[in-house]
Amino acid sequence: MKRLLIAVLCVCLTWIQVAAQSGRQPQVQTPPIYRGDTATQRDRQTLADLKWFELFKDEKLQQLINDALTNNYDLRQAVANIDAARASLGITRSEQFPQIIASGDVINQRQSRSSAFDIPEPVKRDRSFGSVLLNLLTFELDIWGRLRKQTAAARADLLATEEARRFVTTSLVSDVATAYFSLREFDYELEISRRTLASRQESLRLIQLRQQRGVATMLDVRQAEELVYNATEVIPALEQSIQQTENFLSYLTGRNPSAIERGASLTEQQMPPAVPAGLPSDLLERRPDIRAAENSLIAANARIEVAKKEYFPRISLTSFLGYESGQLTSLFSGSRNVWSLAGQVTQPIFTAGRIKSNVRFTQAQRDFLLIDYQKTIQAAFRDVSDSLIAYQKVQEVRAQRALLVETLRDRSRLSYLRYTGGVATLLEALDADRELFEAERSLALARRDELLSVVQLYKALGGGWQ
Repeated sequence: MKRLLIAVLCVCLTWIQVAAQSGRQPQVQTPPIYRGDTATQRDRQTLADLKWFELFKDEKLQQLINDALTNNYDLRQAVANIDAARASLGITRSEQFPQIIASGDVINQRQSRSSAFDIPEPVKRDRSFGSVLLNLLTFELDIWGRLRKQTAAARADLLATEEARRFVTTSLVSDVATAYFSLREFDYELEISRRTLASRQESLRLIQLRQQRGVATMLDVRQAEELVYNATEVIPALEQSIQQTENFLSYLTGRNPSAIERGASLTEQQMPPAVPAGLPSDLLERRPDIRAAENSLIAANARIEVAKKEYFPRISLTSFLGYESGQLTSLFSGSRNVWSLAGQVTQPIFTAGRIKSNVRFTQAQRDFLLIDYQKTIQAAFRDVSDSLIAYQKVQEVRAQRALLVETLRDRSRLSYLRYTGGVATLLEALDADRELFEAERSLALARRDELLSVVQLYKALGGGWQ
C-alpha cells in the first residue's frame, strides 16, 4: 500500500511539472530593430502610444471614427462575443462548486375502500404527506485540478475574445481613416479635373477664334477638343468613386448610404513630424492579434491538461437533507428529519483509446495554435517593416512628383506663350498640358499614399484601440 501511494504521488508530480512547462509562453526570436527603421535614437517610444484622436486631427474624421466605434456592426459582434465568452466562463467555473437546490412536494391522496387492499372503516381514506429537502447535486472533488484547468481554459478564451475586440477596433479606426483620406484624394482629383477642364475649354474657345480668323487650323481645333473630352471623361469616374467611398464610410459608421461631411482638404491634413516605431520586443505586448493568439494558445495548453486528467479517478458526492412526513402537520418535527450522503469513485479501465485519442487531439490543436501564434508574430513584424519602408519611399516619391508638377506647370505656360507668339506648334502646348494634368493627379495619389502609410504603420504597431 505504501509503495502504491508513493507511485501515485510520483505520477501526480510528473503531471504537475508537465502542466507547468506547457503553460509557459513560447520563446520567439525578435529582431533588434525593424527593417526600414531609420531612427537615429531608439527607445520604447512608438507612434502607437498616441491615441487615435491625437494622431488624426481632422474634426470630421474624428467624428466619423467616434460614430464607427459606437455603431459599427463588426465591433458590436465582437462585444457580443465577449459577453458570450464571459457567460461561458461563469458556466465552466460553476462546476468547481457544489450545486444545491431546494425541493418540496405535497401529495394529497384518496384510496378506495373496495380496492385489493381493503381499508377499514375507522381509517381515513384521504391522506396528505410531503417533504422538504436540500439536495446536493453530484459534486466532483477536484483533487487533480481537472475542473480548475477547464476554468483556466475558459478564462483564456475570454481574454482572447477581448483582444479580438481590440483588434477589430484597431482595424476599424484604420479602415475609417483610410476611406476618409481616399475620399479627400478623390475630392482633390475632382477639383484638379474640373479646373483643368475649365482651362481646356477656354483654350478650345481661343483656338476656335483663331481658326475662324485663319490663324489656326482645324487640326488645332480637333486636338484641343481631344483634351477637353479627356478631362470630361475623368469626372464621372471620380464622382462614382466619391459616392461609393461615401457609402463605404456610411456602412462603417452603421448608417444608411448618405453624403459624408468633409473637414480639412488633402493638402491640409496634419500628421506627426516623426513616426517612431519603438522596440520590436514591445510589439508582442501591444498588438491585439498577437495577444489573442497567445491567449488561445494558453487555453489549448489548459485543455491538454484536462484531457490528460481523464486518466485519473473521479470522486463525487451526492446528498440530501430535510424533512419527510406522512402528515403535513408534523412535517418539521425532529423525528421526521432525513438525510443521505453518498460518495462515488469512478476510474476508467478500458475506453478503447478514447482518452488517449482525445489527448492527441488537444495536442494537435495546441500545435496548430502555436504555429498560428508564431505566424501572427512574423506577419506583425512584416507589417511594421512594410509600413516603415512605404512611409519613407512614398515621401521621396511625393517630393519628386511635386517638383515635376512645378516644372510641367511652367512648361505648359511657356508652351502656350510660344504658340500664341507663333514660335511653336499647338501640339507642343497640348502635350505639356496633358502631362501636367497627369502629373497633378499623380501628386494627389502620392499625398494620399503618404497619409495612408502613416495609418498603416499606426495599425501595424497596434495603435488605435486605447
